[in-house]
Amino acid sequence: MPPFRLDLTAWALRRRPENEMDLWDGQSYRRVLMIDGEPVQVTVRQVGKPERPRLRVTLRAARITSRMKGTARSLLERMLGLRKDLTAFYELAARDSKIALMAEEFRGLKPPRFPSVFEAVANGIACQQLSLAVGILLLNRLTRRFGCPGANALRAFPDPVRLAIVKTPSLRELGFNTLKSRELIELSAAIRDRRLDLEALAALDNERALETLLRIKGVGRWTAEYVLLRGFGHLDTFPGDDVGARNKLAVFLGLRGPLSYEAVQRAVARWQPFAGFIYFHLLLANIKKAGWLQLANSNCT
Repeated sequence: MPPFRLDLTAWALRRRPENEMDLWDGQSYRRVLMIDGEPVQVTVRQVGKPERPRLRVTLRAARITSRMKGTARSLLERMLGLRKDLTAFYELAARDSKIALMAEEFRGLKPPRFPSVFEAVANGIACQQLSLAVGILLLNRLTRRFGCPGANALRAFPDPVRLAIVKTPSLRELGFNTLKSRELIELSAAIRDRRLDLEALAALDNERALETLLRIKGVGRWTAEYVLLRGFGHLDTFPGDDVGARNKLAVFLGLRGPLSYEAVQRAVARWQPFAGFIYFHLLLANIKKAGWLQLANSNCT
């Protein structure tokens, strides 16, 4: 669903250059995904312009079946937001001078999602009360130690079956504190034992999904809203407890001082139901400001 730019969307997935799970080399996006129990390296390259996008996808694994190809396609559609129709967002941006320039600069960005809701929750737990840089470092270590190896020394993010049997000291060795270690292990065990079906929560409305997520040990309001946005793809959710995001929002709006959770929700109300998409635009603006944003020449109009 045009417009689409792989470079912008890959960076919204990647978040920081230290990320070892979501890779961008300036032309292609790479990631190892677990498909039917096999680690599959997926490489995606955009060969069409944003208004007529075409993607070239390469899969590398010990074996590739037609079913695996179908699953890879579905996962990429989810992760890269390929089927999201953002016509209404661009119409909104055209009427709102505050976001018009930003929407145009990052035109073609699609809202990314993690390949699984479990990974979204695990990211939230890892990054709680830490900088994103430290959170990504912990997730890298977790993947290096427990992720299934794919091609080119890349590893898939560890699945809950694998993490459910890990002992707390093993996670503490990676830098997780005792509480987060126990929360990750208990979450993984609940999914393995089918006591918890995170993927089924995507069908619920925000209120019911939040209620269920908040009952999970280690999940507070910030993590729950993070999962709504990055796990379920609910674009009306701007995680108001995300300190970095609300600071970016305050700067963008020219406001002094930190914003409260309630102030964030009031500020983004004018952009609903796309407040969460503004979150991704502010993230990209920060990535660009840091000098990390590598753009693919073939994608630029």
